[in-house]
Amino acid sequence: MVKAFFDTEFTGLHKDTTLISIGVMYETGHMFYAELTDYDKSQVDQWLQENVINSLTLGDMEENTYKFGGDMKVKYVRGTKDFVAKELNFWHEYLFHDEQLEMWSDCLSYDWVLYNDLYGHAFSIPENIYYIPFDICTMFRLKGVDPDISREAFADGFINTEGTGIDPNAVNKHNALWDAIVIKACYDKLNVMEVAE
Repeated sequence: MVKAFFDTEFTGLHKDTTLISIGVMYETGHMFYAELTDYDKSQVDQWLQENVINSLTLGDMEENTYKFGGDMKVKYVRGTKDFVAKELNFWHEYLFHDEQLEMWSDCLSYDWVLYNDLYGHAFSIPENIYYIPFDICTMFRLKGVDPDISREAFADGFINTEGTGIDPNAVNKHNALWDAIVIKACYDKLNVMEVAE
């Protein structure tokens, strides 16, 4: 089973939220990053504009297109929800064939619902996606670390941005690929820590 660490950015903490972007960092070092063009722009407030929309990086790409970076280790996609879902599925099939993917997020309540919504329904997610997701918030608690800790500060020394095109010295929070990279780094550090008594 291959671990896939993912993050989503979306139009608010409410039941009608829509997906803005998704980033996935795989334990193999491969990555996927997509920005959606059909999110509900009427839900974007000033905070989302300043912190999420302004962190998007694929505005120069045409709609419903993709490109590769980092010697084919990163797939960048810009388009509608349906196009992004199709390209993410192609990427998974290309990289992992019949291997199952174990999905990890930060606080996955919204992330997992939006991931399922990419495919229209939980029963429609690709068969190679393990249906039970996991999160690092629970790992933080089990390891005796305050789950509200700064992810970047905690993962310092474990963050690897090689081949991503992301400057690790810039403020990248709320870019879904950066957050996925940080989630993996937190997992890697937590994984070598002892369980709290």
